[in-house]
Amino acid sequence: MQALLKFSRAVDWLSNGVGKLSMWLILATTLISAGNAVVRKAFNISSNALLEIQWYLFAGVFMLGAGYCLLKNAHVRIDFIASRLSARTRNWIDIVGILVVLFPFCLICIDLGWPLFVRAWESGEMSQSAGGLVRWPAYGLIPLGFALLLLQGVSELIKRIAFLRGVGPDALSHDDEPTEEEKLAAAMAEQLERESLAPTPSKAG
Repeated sequence: MQALLKFSRAVDWLSNGVGKLSMWLILATTLISAGNAVVRKAFNISSNALLEIQWYLFAGVFMLGAGYCLLKNAHVRIDFIASRLSARTRNWIDIVGILVVLFPFCLICIDLGWPLFVRAWESGEMSQSAGGLVRWPAYGLIPLGFALLLLQGVSELIKRIAFLRGVGPDALSHDDEPTEEEKLAAAMAEQLERESLAPTPSKAG
């Protein structure tokens, strides 16, 4: 089990690095989009390549960031139900979801996406727009993104099993902690309560 946990930590490190790269892709997309808009408005010049690179980067954010999202447990959950379940039950639900839904879905998408990438790579498929880009990088994001998500799914499965066997922490435990927004709202409410209870200075007669 310790060897599997070591592998899980390595996958987590990879997903964390790719997730940070995705954040930089957001910045790059924003800068290119803003620059393209300025050039088009100021000089009446437009570039299909610049438009398409925005789409590629935007696709990269979602495809490459999926594993990072799973690592941080930022995907959608039915919190009002999950919060009422025991830690073991939640981990068992995750195990079933990973095995029955996540793994088959990732494998199907990799199986469908890989031939698209190979054909585009071998043919040198180009965009139909004048001055557009080659298509294989965009197609390649499909199998790559789902492969990274599949890897992170393996890591999460290992962590869930380790917790159930009593040899690892509960990876879902932080879901019970309040979010930053909830902490801020609680602090503001506490401050207002203190102000309402504070004695008001009496006016001199």
